[in-house]
Parts: sequence; C-alpha cells; structure tokens
Amino acid sequence: MATSPPFDYEAALLACARGERFALRALYEREARWLLGVAQRIVRDRERAEDVLHDAFVQVWDHAASFQPALGSARGWIYTVVRHAALKAVREPGRLQVMDVTELTALSDAQQRDDAADEGRGLDADSLERCLQRLDAPRRACVVHAFVDGYTHEQIAVRLNTPLGTVKSWIKRSLASLKECLS
Repeated sequence: MATSPPFDYEAALLACARGERFALRALYEREARWLLGVAQRIVRDRERAEDVLHDAFVQVWDHAASFQPALGSARGWIYTVVRHAALKAVREPGRLQVMDVTELTALSDAQQRDDAADEGRGLDADSLERCLQRLDAPRRACVVHAFVDGYTHEQIAVRLNTPLGTVKSWIKRSLASLKECLS
C-alpha cells in the first residue's frame, strides 16, 4: 500500500509568500477542519470561528514571507496565527469565555494525532496532561491562563497577584519544560 509523502508546510508558506494561490488552497484544504476547531474552542461560536478562520488565512497569505523556519515549524506558525486571531476576537468587551484543561487536552489530542501521522511521533492528551502536572502549580496556572483561557500576561499577573516579570519568566520556562517533556 503506497503512502503519500508528508505535506511540506514550509514549502507551502514559501509558495504563499511568492503569491502562488494553490499553496494557500492546499494549506486550507489540509488544515481548515482542525483550525476551525481551534478557533471554535476559543470563540465558542461556529459562525465567529468561521470568520476568525477566514481572517487568519488572509493573514497567512499577507504575512507568509515573515515566517522564519529557525523560530519553529511552519504548521505551528499557522496554528499560532489562527489562535491569535481567535484570542483577538474574544478580547472584545464582554466576550471572553474560558476553556478548561479537559478541552485543551481534547484539542491537543486531535492536533497531535495529525502531527503524529505527519511526523511519526506518538504524542497524546495523556502526555500533555502528564507534562503539565510536572510543572509547579503557579507555573501550570500561568500556562493554562495564557494558552487556554487566553489571558494576557498582565491579566495573569493581576489574577495571581504576581509580578509581571515573574509571570513572563514562568511562562517562558514552563513552555521550554513542556517542549522538552513532549519531545
């Protein structure tokens, strides 16, 4: 049984940067259902999530040339664009809604299953939960508030009654620990 070669996200972004529309279409066809799920979990409304996804793909098209492979994967960059667009949408006054860790692990599990198929890695929601549990409670809270709840560093500092610089350091170090634990 022949398998298709892995999708080259970096090449697709480079093609977008050159103005090759087929590449954006290929990215959309490959990732839209997952990215819509990311947006929908954050904004909690399918119609708004579809708007967020559209806006995010416009940003991907407009800013593909700014992607820097040395800073991370192309696929991760695309997910970050969508995530930031969704967080921006919920930061409108009175619109912030919260996800819990169970939802994060479900979302992560879906994304990681696709990652595992692409990269041959066996990551799952249990691994993410195990790695999160290794973090000290305040550091874990910072990560969850930042990446699940969508809070800014300033909001986290106020919520945890912790200096802003400490919150930023905790998040940076915690992400490095999570990356190491999940690799």
